[in-house]
Amino acid sequence: MAQPVLSPCVGICTINDNGFCEGCFRSLGEIGNWLSYSPEQREYLMETVLPQRESES
Repeated sequence: MAQPVLSPCVGICTINDNGFCEGCFRSLGEIGNWLSYSPEQREYLMETVLPQRESES
């Protein structure tokens, strides 16, 4: 059975002036490529990159 893909999406899908989603802080490229990323890539983004973006906004 396939594992569900973890996602930081919270359903607030609006891109801000910096090019990041207001809800999850991913770029359009990251959103579009999310399913092709490895679990490790997604984990790194969710645990390191996205929290940094959130704190900078």
